[in-house]
Amino acid sequence: MRPAHPSPHPARLTKSQPPIELVVVFSAGGICPRQGRIGKLPLMSSVSCCTLVTGATGLVGNNVVRRLLAEGRSVRVLVRRGSDARPLAGLKVDVCYGDTRDRQAVSQAATGVAQIIHSAAMVKIGRTNIDQFRAVNVEGTRNVALAARRENIRMLHVSSTDAIGTKSLEVAADEETPFDKSITTPYLLTKYEAEEEIAAQVAAGLDGVIVNPSFMLGPWDWKPSSGQMLLEVGRGRGWLAPAGYFSVADVRDVADGILAALEKGQRGRRYILAGRTMSYLDGWRLFAQVTGARRPLRRLGRVGARLVGWVGDLGTLITGNEPSFNSGAIAIANLPRNYSSARAEAELGYRNRPLVETVEDTWRWFQDHGFV
Repeated sequence: MRPAHPSPHPARLTKSQPPIELVVVFSAGGICPRQGRIGKLPLMSSVSCCTLVTGATGLVGNNVVRRLLAEGRSVRVLVRRGSDARPLAGLKVDVCYGDTRDRQAVSQAATGVAQIIHSAAMVKIGRTNIDQFRAVNVEGTRNVALAARRENIRMLHVSSTDAIGTKSLEVAADEETPFDKSITTPYLLTKYEAEEEIAAQVAAGLDGVIVNPSFMLGPWDWKPSSGQMLLEVGRGRGWLAPAGYFSVADVRDVADGILAALEKGQRGRRYILAGRTMSYLDGWRLFAQVTGARRPLRRLGRVGARLVGWVGDLGTLITGNEPSFNSGAIAIANLPRNYSSARAEAELGYRNRPLVETVEDTWRWFQDHGFV
């Protein structure tokens, strides 16, 4: 039986609602729970009873936090100053302010926790900003892994199927499919490099586990991130779909898989948490059906796709800002992104709910929260 999930459709947040419960104290490298008081807020002592979650304002991290709280677990989060306050509003979590690129801040946040779920990452498919991607995705991961080793606790690293190679529509890629090292897209490359960091730390003694989610939809997508695709189609802008295929999972099922891997995953092992493989055309038609938008006309041909990518790259050169349509994104969208979750299904009990349920819930959440 599927465990109960917290409702993804609460009343819309208003200014009159209570702020995030912060249990924090200032320090040189960041802000972390410690004994004492700030104003009227009592501070909790650091004891090994909670889970530290990085990236808690993102799609995966926020769903994981809510899943942990629904199970009655204590949660500590590491968030950057200035982060969107909505994802954590009203949630009873300990908040540490800091950045995963700051080793001292990470170390302070990890002090005394029982385990770490590292979901913070820089996510964008393009050709630019490799140094920034490496600082966040690789160096940040190294800092979290070092802190987990120091505390002698388990770390679960949220990677991506983009750190795994592809095969074909007939043969799904699995955890042993090698990454294509000819790929130079910064996001894919740095997610692969981050996994190498985890492997190195495991060899040095880290109790580390990796999960590789595919494309995800679901509630609590505040940015929005991958849900932006659904929004664009729902707004009638999905006339021509990319030529490739993608694997669509529900982020709530992924969150369940993450918690199962945290508890039962084998040290040093990867687990693909994928979903239903389908063409972008079929996926966008489903999106249009659910949202009541215009159906996509057809696939964008490869020549047309390359042209769109070049236009995006030209715009990057002119403006300095890389659009979502660029040659890197087009190249990835043309791949047969077909993955097997057999290992996670056998070892973790990972399961996927019907995709139409996922799309309907995601669209309703966007409607309830003023995105459409």
